[in-house]
Formats: sequence, C-alpha cells, structure tokens
Amino acid sequence: MIGRVVAIILALAGVPLFAVMGAIALASYLDAEMPLSSIMITFYQISEMQVLPSLPLFAFGGYVLAASRAPNRLLRVANALLGWMPGGLSIVAICASTMVTAVTGASGVTIVALGGLLMVALEREGVGEHFRLGLVTTGGSLGLLFPPSLAVILYGVVSRAPVEDLFLAGLIPGLLIVVVLSTYAALRTGRLSSPRQPFSWKELGLALREAAWEVPLPVVLILGIYTGFFTVSEAAVVGAAYIVVVEVFVYRDLRLRDLGAVARDSAVLVGGILIILGMTMAVTNFVIDNEIPRKLFDSVTQYMTNKYAFLVSLNVFLLLVGCMIDIYAAIVLIVPLMIPIAEEFAVDPVHLGIVFLVNMGIGYATPPVGINLFIASVRFEKPILRVYWACLPFIILLLIVLAVLTFVPALSLFLVR
Repeated sequence: MIGRVVAIILALAGVPLFAVMGAIALASYLDAEMPLSSIMITFYQISEMQVLPSLPLFAFGGYVLAASRAPNRLLRVANALLGWMPGGLSIVAICASTMVTAVTGASGVTIVALGGLLMVALEREGVGEHFRLGLVTTGGSLGLLFPPSLAVILYGVVSRAPVEDLFLAGLIPGLLIVVVLSTYAALRTGRLSSPRQPFSWKELGLALREAAWEVPLPVVLILGIYTGFFTVSEAAVVGAAYIVVVEVFVYRDLRLRDLGAVARDSAVLVGGILIILGMTMAVTNFVIDNEIPRKLFDSVTQYMTNKYAFLVSLNVFLLLVGCMIDIYAAIVLIVPLMIPIAEEFAVDPVHLGIVFLVNMGIGYATPPVGINLFIASVRFEKPILRVYWACLPFIILLLIVLAVLTFVPALSLFLVR
C-alpha cells in the first residue's frame, strides 16, 4: 500500500510515466508477495510481438517525411484536387492535415509542419482567425485511422487485434470524419473561396508530377498489406527505405548526414513507447493474475446492463483520458484493461479499436489539457483560451460522429466482415 502511495506522489510530481508504472508494478508484486521475475518476463513478451519491428521503421519514415518538403507538395496536390470547391481551401487544409498525420503518426508534427502555411493561406482567402485556428488545431489529429498510422499499429500490438483489419475498419470512419468536417468548412467559408481557385487540369498535373514519388506510397502500402504481398513489418521496411531514397536522392530535401538527427528523434519516440509498454505490461500481468478485470466487471454490471451502457461509459472515460494522456501512453495503459471488460459485453475488438482511436483523436483538441491546444497556442502565439473556443465547434461535430460510430458498428466492420 505504501508503495502505491509513493507511485501516486511520483505521478503528481511529474516523474516520467515509465518510472511511475515501474514503481506501481514493483509495489503491486511486493504487496502481493509475488515473484519479481514476472516483471522481467514482460520485456520478453514484448520481444515476441510479431509486428513490433514495424513501429520504429514507420516512425522513422514519418519523421523523414516531416523533415522534408513533402507536406508542401501534398498540400499542393490537395489544393489542385479540391481548391475549386466551395470552401475549397478549408477542405484542402483538412485533407492535407489528414494525410500528413497519417504518414507521420504525430498530431503535433502536423501542426508544426503545416500549421504556419495553412494559417497564412486561409488568412489570404479571407477566412476569419477564429475559424482557421480551430480548423488547423483539430485537423492535426484527423489522420490517426488511416494507413500507415503508428497509433493503429501500436493498438494492434497491445490488443493483438489484426493490424490489417484495424486499417481496413478505419477507412469508412476516417472518411466520414473528413466528410463531416469538410461539409462544415464548406458551409462556413464557401462564399469566400469558391470563385478564387478554378479547377485546372494543368495545375493538377503539375502538382501530381511534383509529388509523383510520394502520392503512391500509402496506396502501395495498403495494397501490399491487404493482398498479402508483404506483411505489416515488411511494409514498414519497404516504406522507410522508399521514403529515404525519395527524400534524399530524388528530391534531395535532406542530406544523408541529416538522417542521424531524424533517426534520433524518431528513436526517442519509439524508445519511450517501448519502455512505457514494458512497465505497463508488468502492471497488466499483475492485474490479470489477480483477476482484477473480472472483479471490476462484476462491480459495474449493476450499472451496465448491456453493451450500449458500457460503450457510453467507455466513451466518457476515454474522452477524459484522451485530453490528459498522450495517445501512445493511453494505448499501453488503458487497452489491456479495457479489452477483457469489452469481451464480456461482446463488443467486437476491431470496432472497439476504432472507438478508442477516435476518442483519442478528439482528446488531442479537448480542453483543458489536450496537447494540440498547447502546441497551437505556442505555434501561433495565441492565448490558450482563444484556442479552446476556436476548437469547440469542431469538437462538437467530432463527438456527433463518435456517437454514430459507437452505436453503428457496421460502419467500422463493413469492409472487414
């Protein structure tokens, strides 16, 4: 008991999450007089996860893309395709943010890499500051469901749900989110941009030609995985190698000596995830050995009479978690405890994964401590309260979509089943 109190004090003092989880695991095993060798076994279990090698490779590829001029080229393609529509530039901002977040796996990277460019472009188009600030801030997390999203892969690692099924299941929900926000953007800003960006086959051809080496990447990875031509881990190797060749030798946005710094940054991200994952699995093993999920389930069944009541409660909980904890930490902390309870209510694990990831994406921009809010506040030099209010309409729309996805599982499972 004393050890757990110390762990809580460490967490409140701002001690890194992996140290807090390690302290909790150690205290739990000591209190229960269980062998500490179980903690060591945890890291061996991590090494046996088949898709684990894909994590550092996808992260590295994403960081290389973010460090290059790829976001600018993808933005031009999106603008050429969609800029002619009412509210076209706002829709372009949504689609470009979605693509960049999908390939980098980091919402904050999208705001930093694209935010300044999008804010200036939207301002020139006559879009008000309040709207464009909310659009860019919430747009940073819209690509979490699309391949090759690092969050989807990590969720598959932790939950042992097939990564291929998760990617397939995320396509319709992800497109639904993009369509809903794009419709809202068109209604709000359509009168501003509709006459300014006529569609041009020439511009589209030039944009596609400029990004000819980058646009096919997601398509190749998706087709390769779903046709069985290569596994997720092999796709990570192909993707990382392809990105390096394209950005270093074709476009020459980066030099070979720049890759060291990029690799270091991506390794810090992945290393942090693995350490947290190991410590969290130690706690999870203790929880499972002591049948805590079953006891928790028994204690809440009087309040949750069916799976819909469970899903409502889960959404409220995940929204609170999502605005306080980074998505990767939340996956390794929450998912192992969530799955056994969901199984009791016969919630499909793939559907559960989509609901979880959408919640986490919304949490990025949810007050009071959503990470995107603070990144946008610093990046654009705006008061945090102004960022809160700017994001509120987008959050309301995302919550409506979340409710639909939660209670209509066919939207997630249609392509899978």
